[in-house]
Amino acid sequence: MAFEYFVILAEMRTGSNLLESNLNAIDGIDCHGELFNPVFINTAGTDTYHGVSLAQRDADPWLLLNTLRAGGKRRMGFRLFHNHDPRIWQHALGDPACAKIILTRNPLESYVSRKIAAATNQWRLGNVKHRKQTQIAFDATEFETLLTRLQQTQLEIQHSLQTTGQTAFYIGYDDVNDLDVLNGLARWLGVGARLTDLPRTYKKQNPEPLEQKLSNPQDLAPGLARIDRFDLGRTPNFEIRRGPMLDVCVAGAKTPLLFQPLRGAPESSVIRWLAALDGVPEHDLPRDFDHGRLAQWRSANPGFRSFAVLRHPLKRAHSVFCSKVLTGQFAEVREHMARLFGVNLPDDPATLPADQHRDAFKAYLRFTAASLSGQTGLQPWPMWATQAAILDGFAQVAMPDAILREDTLAHDLAWLARRVGHLNPPAYTPEEPASAITLDQIVDEEIIGLAKDAYRRDYAQFGFAET
Repeated sequence: MAFEYFVILAEMRTGSNLLESNLNAIDGIDCHGELFNPVFINTAGTDTYHGVSLAQRDADPWLLLNTLRAGGKRRMGFRLFHNHDPRIWQHALGDPACAKIILTRNPLESYVSRKIAAATNQWRLGNVKHRKQTQIAFDATEFETLLTRLQQTQLEIQHSLQTTGQTAFYIGYDDVNDLDVLNGLARWLGVGARLTDLPRTYKKQNPEPLEQKLSNPQDLAPGLARIDRFDLGRTPNFEIRRGPMLDVCVAGAKTPLLFQPLRGAPESSVIRWLAALDGVPEHDLPRDFDHGRLAQWRSANPGFRSFAVLRHPLKRAHSVFCSKVLTGQFAEVREHMARLFGVNLPDDPATLPADQHRDAFKAYLRFTAASLSGQTGLQPWPMWATQAAILDGFAQVAMPDAILREDTLAHDLAWLARRVGHLNPPAYTPEEPASAITLDQIVDEEIIGLAKDAYRRDYAQFGFAET
């Protein structure tokens, strides 16, 4: 489709002024600076632009955006940074009519350039005779913070483009003065004009080698060595993103508590305790929430507390295996275990001796790892999804106030009940094992390793011990 306007997605000291100047030299393109900078419009010191004041823009950013988009046949655009108006940031990322030009620069060069500009108060250079020079101190911690934020922004942009089916034009700082690249960008924007010569409005401010710009160049290599530039320490996560699963939430009948179950972790026992707390049958507890009903419940229960309960990944996996897979409720899982790992389970789980139970459970753990890694045709169901992924889904709408743990649940539920006015809450009764063969009877080093392979994210995020 033809673009109606464009944004240059950039950061400070990435060359966005230079790119804007070069684009404005192309007939048919108008780039209007930082229209949605929090402290000015277009350029520093400007508080009114095209008849729209700073106060008007802040109250209604669409007023300025629509004013410029209606300005004629020229391709209109502006520069947009991560800390500009978040309403426009989200709108532009999701709008297929908006062309995204993503400008990047070596983050270390940007960091040094920004510190020099702040020290000299020289943010642009038109005449080299007026160039101010200085040296700055490299701070590894400061640079690592900047790098982390840059990576988060780029991941946000990438995810938005992927989920909305859009593409962007990527241009590096070193290509901003490349005539062929600029003309290719004009073609991509749908503008017919081309540049024959580069404008010379802005000059590179600090052309010296990096070490000459630092007062402590000896600290550069040790400082960079501590930074995992390629995020090599990150645990790969191929698990699908989950929604908030509000329909499984259960609230107190009178007590303002909201239970957000993590499937496969303690659930029925907690619901029984929640009903006993108010002396009502379980079917009287509010449940089957959606966004609207949850908003109504929250509004009607000021001071409410919400909570979830974690279970050790190995114990959770064995509980689901016994209660759902052995019993035949998860026929699709049985089919995958048989096809992928040659494990055929009997109809009656009571006939399975301990050694075969152990082998079948190992196959289930291998299936779980494959499913969570996207290596099977069966996407993870909540019962074997990571608890971290389920909590991420809840956090989109309702982050739990408290994340409790099964091994201290009796104490923690009593504490939670007292927080909402129950001085003598009922005792919590744990769930009965789902199988006569317990985890203690079958666990070995291989099972422990398979569980860690499958649920590495939960082990890492919640600090679970191996057993």
